[in-house]
Amino acid sequence: MTAAGTPPGKAWSGRFTQGADPAAEAFTASLSFDRRLWPYDLVGSAAWARALARAKLITAEELERLQAGLEAVRSELEAGTFPFRRELEDIHMNVERRLIELAGPVGGKLHTGRSRNDQIALDERLYLREIIDHVDGGLVDVERALVAQAERHREAPMPGYTHLQRAQPVLLAHHLLAYVFMLERDRARFRDCRARVNVMPLGAAALAGAAFAIDREALARDLRFDGPSPNSMDAVADRDYLLEFLADAAILGMHCSRLAADLTLWATAEFGFVEFSDAFATGSSIMPQKKNPDVAELIRGKTGRLYGNLTAALTTMKGLPLTYNSDMQEDKEPLFDTVDTLEAILRVLPPMLGSLTFRTERMRDAAGAHYSTATDLADYLVRQGLPFREAHEVVGRAVRHAMSRGRELGDLPLEELRQFSPLIGGDVYAALTVEASLRARAVLGGTAPDAVREQLAQAKARLARGPGA
Repeated sequence: MTAAGTPPGKAWSGRFTQGADPAAEAFTASLSFDRRLWPYDLVGSAAWARALARAKLITAEELERLQAGLEAVRSELEAGTFPFRRELEDIHMNVERRLIELAGPVGGKLHTGRSRNDQIALDERLYLREIIDHVDGGLVDVERALVAQAERHREAPMPGYTHLQRAQPVLLAHHLLAYVFMLERDRARFRDCRARVNVMPLGAAALAGAAFAIDREALARDLRFDGPSPNSMDAVADRDYLLEFLADAAILGMHCSRLAADLTLWATAEFGFVEFSDAFATGSSIMPQKKNPDVAELIRGKTGRLYGNLTAALTTMKGLPLTYNSDMQEDKEPLFDTVDTLEAILRVLPPMLGSLTFRTERMRDAAGAHYSTATDLADYLVRQGLPFREAHEVVGRAVRHAMSRGRELGDLPLEELRQFSPLIGGDVYAALTVEASLRARAVLGGTAPDAVREQLAQAKARLARGPGA
């Protein structure tokens, strides 16, 4: 105990005459999860030491000793020999106490003008800035795997679906590229998020700003931020950047889940469009014949975690008065779980996609079945001068007639088709093939082979710029 009877170790112990209850101490400690922020805490502390030196609050010699002490702390943390102490509550106080032990009393000067409130906001922003760059690299890898499969199957038709019912023929490449352009929007969202992450809160102190002449502009440049936060209260109360990251991650998870849902559906015997590699499937403990797409299913399932983490963080923040409240300590576990989940998905998805075997013949057969070119017959009639709404009615009756006879439209004799419209001629059959249906949709962004080639070229051009572009 200190002379005043307070427990040693707490940064705030001077005000108190009684030590923390052990249950309360365990309940309020965040070290178990915020310790992963130590690299960013050290970077921020080193920059703060330089800012203190520029403000003449420490000497050049003291700066040198602080820098050496921080490097010694880093060495211990990297080697796994750092003596973490739970009673010091969090990573910030653990680093500071060890710095004082290694560098001497000068270590106690490092926190001059700084609060854990602006310190944690800085650590999170430094961490997220790096994570967003990792996510962007992972997204590029997923897109490249999709583009490679699309390139491989550029001419392969398949059924397109609405309401999970066969709708019109499309190219497999067109379907796969839909996900590439979804992921491009994800990349753009994360880039936008990074711009709002890249604002420097240090110097805001607890809430009112540092009471010393800290050059925050120079500090922001030192830490490669776009600039300092304009309002000290907002700087320590803000977690929008974290919420935005979690929201972007949830949307990305939704896209990955939809891709996984397509693939798991296509892998069923009922579809038979794709086969998963043995390396990305599992078996059954009771049914020897089973091959289960567990990796894809777990990608789909983990999206629920991403949604839950966003909801948890939003709920934590929704009723907090300005500025900092201990509730905000609860932002880290959802953040870290989302980061770990995203990185796991982005690590496994590219090789899984690259290993898929598409059964293109089965897809081709399905593409022309179940009246998938009915719209092409309506379009044919439109080209003969019939208003589309009338053409739609004519073709609907023709489909009903064909269904009653168990035949496709293209298998009906011309005289039967002409019962529904005298505008139908012998050239109608050329319009009812899968290939003709595909070629007809040559509009920009459509499923015609030329349009899909253009989409492939566009996707490859974007990917050639690499992560961060």
